[in-house]
Amino acid sequence: MRRRLINSTLAVVLVVIAVFGVSLVIVETRTIQSGAQDSVAAEAVRLVGIVESRLGSGEKLTPEILSEQITAKRYAEIKVPGRARIEIGARPAGDVIASTQRGDRGEVVTVEEPRSTVSAEIGRTLLVILAVAILAILAAVVLAVQQARRLTAPLTDLAETAERLGSGDPRPRHRRYGVQELDRVADVLDASAERIARMLTAERRLAADASHQLRTPLTALSMRLEEITLTDDPDTVKEEASIALGQVERLTDVVQRLLTNSRDPRSGSAVAFDLDEVVKQQVEEWRPAYRSAGRAIVRSGKKGLRAVGTPGAVAQVLATLIENSLMHGDGTVALRTRVTGNQAVVEVTDAGRGVPPDLGSRVFERTVSGRNSTGLGLAVARDLAEADGGRLELLQQHPPVFALFLAREAEPSAE
Repeated sequence: MRRRLINSTLAVVLVVIAVFGVSLVIVETRTIQSGAQDSVAAEAVRLVGIVESRLGSGEKLTPEILSEQITAKRYAEIKVPGRARIEIGARPAGDVIASTQRGDRGEVVTVEEPRSTVSAEIGRTLLVILAVAILAILAAVVLAVQQARRLTAPLTDLAETAERLGSGDPRPRHRRYGVQELDRVADVLDASAERIARMLTAERRLAADASHQLRTPLTALSMRLEEITLTDDPDTVKEEASIALGQVERLTDVVQRLLTNSRDPRSGSAVAFDLDEVVKQQVEEWRPAYRSAGRAIVRSGKKGLRAVGTPGAVAQVLATLIENSLMHGDGTVALRTRVTGNQAVVEVTDAGRGVPPDLGSRVFERTVSGRNSTGLGLAVARDLAEADGGRLELLQQHPPVFALFLAREAEPSAE
């Protein structure tokens, strides 16, 4: 492309120089020739006047006197009736420019100049025009190279940006080049890079959230299936299978919820549900794990609460809090339900050391963890709670008290 820009610029300059240069040469040649003819004629007229003046005053007419009145390298012939012919200078050979003038006393003055003198002046003028044309071409080459570099360098840079996007590096470069069209392409590439970066971030976040959130349900499900394989009692098999099916349904709900959140975190699917039932289900599901760890899990508080939210998401939030208490807490884990204003609250607490003072509310940030864990659990739980209009808060650091706030179902008005 650079070569094409240089060639096109040079072509335009050469055409302009050719058109105007030829015209200038023709005009200058005619001007020099016309000027030389006029100069010879003017000198002849002037010489006639001098001859007439001397004849009228009776002064002598000699070549020595008249030679001072004529331009060097010119030849003059003066014919006066009754007198000898007077010649000034050497008569030129070859083609000449001549002018003959007659005076009132019959004198005839002829002035001649070699045409080679005019040709030499025309040649000098042509050399000047040629030199100017060469300088113009050199200037055009320099400008063409600079302009080509100015246009091709941004295009090369934009190509590198596009190649980076294609290779999986979505960082926008925010480079502008002072050319409106190229800056427009740069704007589009930067906007595409930001969209790709958001998409990649969402995909990575989904993968991390899914791997973290599905680990516990799958572990619990595998434990149920192991119990089924180890027993021959039909009633036990039926009971464990029913529990496993419930876990599969909740697992499906969790997956669907994660996919929905990855597309649009604000797209909630809140419904009115029995909060007691969700709390009871979580306590029953986690009791075997706590029993194995030599600990207990209990529930208390207000009964009969109905909240607005996604049951599967609420169950997943509570499962995250219960799992955190199992892994990082100590003693009995208590789930307590209560009412504050128009909200239903589920508090999860244990007798452990709680959240380190340097973390505080940052415990809900991704990758923030005080116990060498991934730091994703509480962040995902907070996102799930907020997607349905609820919120997850740390009410107390030691002992730890996490609270899930959900909107209560509106009670029917009395008629």
